[in-house]
Amino acid sequence: MQPADINSTGPAVRTFGVEEELLLLDEHTGRPAPLAPQVLSGVVPAADDVSELTLELQQQQLEVISKPYSALGDLAAAIQAGRRQADRAAQQVGARVAALATSIHPTALRLAPDNRYARMRDLYGLALAEHLTCGFHIHVSIESSDEGVAVLDRIRLWLPVLLALSTNSPYWNGADSGYASYRYPLNLRWPTSGTYEAFGSVSSYEKMIRARLNDGVILDEGMVYLDARLAQRHPTVEIRVCDVCLFSADAVLIAALARALVEESARAWRAGEPAPGATSADLRAASWTASRYGLGGLLVNPVLGGLCEAADAVHLLIERVLPVLRDYDDEATVLRLLHQIERRGTGADYQRAMMREGADALITDAVERTQQGPLD
Repeated sequence: MQPADINSTGPAVRTFGVEEELLLLDEHTGRPAPLAPQVLSGVVPAADDVSELTLELQQQQLEVISKPYSALGDLAAAIQAGRRQADRAAQQVGARVAALATSIHPTALRLAPDNRYARMRDLYGLALAEHLTCGFHIHVSIESSDEGVAVLDRIRLWLPVLLALSTNSPYWNGADSGYASYRYPLNLRWPTSGTYEAFGSVSSYEKMIRARLNDGVILDEGMVYLDARLAQRHPTVEIRVCDVCLFSADAVLIAALARALVEESARAWRAGEPAPGATSADLRAASWTASRYGLGGLLVNPVLGGLCEAADAVHLLIERVLPVLRDYDDEATVLRLLHQIERRGTGADYQRAMMREGADALITDAVERTQQGPLD
């Protein structure tokens, strides 16, 4: 992924791409189906594919990885095309895909055939055996590791707001969890997941990774599952805090906000502004509140602390990144998509509303919503 691209009508912009983890469901029963190896065995990559399909932790999942783009509209089209590509491949083996961050039904999980995953099973036991969650990861290009760590230190205050916007996992093992994102607390079972203290330097970031490797609590650097991190294989910041979004429009909104937040944070760093002083414990509380209530309750105020209306926290984020949204010509799209989610609710809100018609109706609708175009 290139550090930046040049928009012919505006300033240099950061490229960005996404990874979406999707549930594989039996097309007749709607239950999670361990068919990922069969799905992928029938996929013949084409030169015009905008996304790559890969295995995830469990065979009941597929991961869709987009190419990097500089224009928001191009990424929006790629998200829709990637979901439809995954669904076409799934239909060849009697399955469908759904952008649900947890399964509505209990299921006996089957680990994907991968030696690394087998080693993880030996290390983490039941935490891995029970783990079926689907996340949404946004990669935003950076110029250097120094810039990347400076960005990590400055975006962490706002990650709970992105989580609240993405919440899409209210159900777990056949029951309502009480959370808007139950995926988030489930992921905190991993020893290097969740919030983090400000690093201050690349050397401190690398020291943290070495310490966890030496502790033996992770197998490799790829298991640093922080809410945001430096990517291993790309010159990007990878924001990992979000649920996969039922509506692709929400994914586009969050990706645009994430990119703007990275750029705004890099500008603040270059201007000599210090990183916010919030502790990891402060941010853990803010993230818990976001996962519990989504946009349906109070959130921790990212600027002042204390509680505020969720809409106020979102609009503080918009205000923060508005100069970048305008520079990137994303303002109108972001405000339109934000109005949609404020009117309709998050994926969690929508799931709970649909559940009044029963789990089968919810799953059928979720499959259809997953294919819906983000800018329709």
